[in-house]
Amino acid sequence: MTRGAESSLHILHEDADCLAVVKPAGQFTQGTWAPPGEITLEQAVRLHLDPDRPESAYVGIVHRLDRPTSGVLIWAKTPKAARRLSGQFEGRRVEKEYWALVECDEAVRRAGPAAEDVSLAVESVWTDWLTRTARTGWAEVVAPEAPGARLAVTRVAVHASPSLIAGFAWLRLWPETGRTHQLRAQAASRGLPILGDHDYGAKTPFGPYSIALHARELRLRHPTLHTAMTLLAPLPAHWTSFGVDDAP
Repeated sequence: MTRGAESSLHILHEDADCLAVVKPAGQFTQGTWAPPGEITLEQAVRLHLDPDRPESAYVGIVHRLDRPTSGVLIWAKTPKAARRLSGQFEGRRVEKEYWALVECDEAVRRAGPAAEDVSLAVESVWTDWLTRTARTGWAEVVAPEAPGARLAVTRVAVHASPSLIAGFAWLRLWPETGRTHQLRAQAASRGLPILGDHDYGAKTPFGPYSIALHARELRLRHPTLHTAMTLLAPLPAHWTSFGVDDAP
């Protein structure tokens, strides 16, 4: 890990209690899986907080993003903030919005404009039961009575974009539960795999270790001030090559 690593952090908000950054697609959030020459986002955050002794910095992890997913992540800088932020996530008091590009037929693509009354192959609410396979760790949509099945609920809207490449749809997703690979599995089960997500059946590449899933926005309460916070992560630049703009 080098001192220059922390300079690449895209910081959205920082104060004495928390730090919000944009996670690049392809970077591990944490853990020991980063290949030689790469660092996890947690390591970069630690280096930012304490360049001389990064291992001593307090970093409270209150939520995560998969390696191929980009977007906003918030970290706690004190144990008190970690408890309060974790409580909001566990109590489903955090509103999370994701953007995704999915493979689809032309009929679904014409279902916009963006609205909650999504038609055709995309419902306004996706309600499924998910479990994880022991062999791969991927999520799978199963019957409610299947062993280990857990409820997964996501609100969905198709976002209209006249410049979007044919054969793709741009979705806005608001997960109301937080299951592993929830959005990826739910989309794929409807014949709408996320671009680049070959594990879930996508045929279109999107970039190295990257899928077209972006944690666009978090709405929550500051852990000590209790004021409303809206954290908005800009899209990675290469999304524009698929006909997506960065308008709210």
